[in-house]
Amino acid sequence: MLDFQLSEEQETLRKTVEEFAREVVAPQAFASDESGEFPYEVVRQMGGMGLFGLPFPEEYGGMGGDYFALCLAIEELARADSSVAITLEAGVSLGAMPLYRFGSEEQKREWLPRLTSGQALGAFGLTEPDGGSDAGATRTRARLEDGEWVIDGSKSFITNAGTDISCLVTVTAVTGLGVGGRKEISSILVPVPHSGFRVSKKYSKVGWHASDTRELSFEDCRVPEENLLGEPGRGYANFLSILDEGRIAISALGVGLAQGCLDECVAYAKEREAFGYPIGRNQGIAFKIADMEMRAHIARLAYYAAAAKMLAGRPFKKEAAIAKLYSSESAVDNARDATQIFGGYGFMNEYAVARHWRDAKVLEIGEGTSEVQRMLIARELGL
Repeated sequence: MLDFQLSEEQETLRKTVEEFAREVVAPQAFASDESGEFPYEVVRQMGGMGLFGLPFPEEYGGMGGDYFALCLAIEELARADSSVAITLEAGVSLGAMPLYRFGSEEQKREWLPRLTSGQALGAFGLTEPDGGSDAGATRTRARLEDGEWVIDGSKSFITNAGTDISCLVTVTAVTGLGVGGRKEISSILVPVPHSGFRVSKKYSKVGWHASDTRELSFEDCRVPEENLLGEPGRGYANFLSILDEGRIAISALGVGLAQGCLDECVAYAKEREAFGYPIGRNQGIAFKIADMEMRAHIARLAYYAAAAKMLAGRPFKKEAAIAKLYSSESAVDNARDATQIFGGYGFMNEYAVARHWRDAKVLEIGEGTSEVQRMLIARELGL
């Protein structure tokens, strides 16, 4: 018998983060969004709660939980502020998880305690100016010279690399050529700050204003040979597996945003009056909100199911792609409908639905576009 009920421990975590999101994250969301300032105090408190260590063993400073626990936390944070939610998602699934999955014991003990405590943030440099969905088109190169990797190239749209607490960027780079001239791509750890590594100013973005997103450049950037993460030539393949996991977390973020829009609209439809009665009594509004509930509900079940397969050690690539695709498109649809329900107020940035509307679109792009998700699903069906 299938049971999608949360355990007592999971529900306690969810309620704890829900309360934190409502009482700490939500009140600062407008100011952070308007100023674009990174929410250091919120991140510090999240670190103190153990959120950055949720899926990691206690021996590395983690909480001994699992990836589903992380997703529950991300969902609750995204109901209030996607900038805060993506900071956690990227810090864990892109910053710390590659180290945990593929790092040597020495690398794990050197870096993970700082990352799992939230005292420092890690980032992953994959995307390049000329290579987004086609990550195999990597141009950044690294060569071995006198016991050091010498890195030259650039990365774009990288999260968490330029904050005051950023300590590490994992960089994918071409380190040689294999059979048939195929690029061998490896992952290399670059401490932050570091000579030869430069972080550009923050992008001016449509949404996620309080999230740190920058372009990175490497020019004669030298790090020790032992900073190779995992096996040489396996960097791209390893990161594809990281992306599969990350899509479940992004799905949770999309669900949180979709639920946040729904929460705002239910409250507004009960209070806002037009023609002498609450607009929620208008069937056109009520049906639109019902559709929003349907999307959030189904999207949540999708990421629950994908996470269950992942934690059971079963293949989950297709389920992760389905969850990410449906959740991101549901978030966009709910944000659009919420803005419509709020009318003119929905176009004012001081209202949460306006921020949700701006934050939603990138969910159909980041960590694999909707087109890529459909491609992955089709491939899993043998097409």
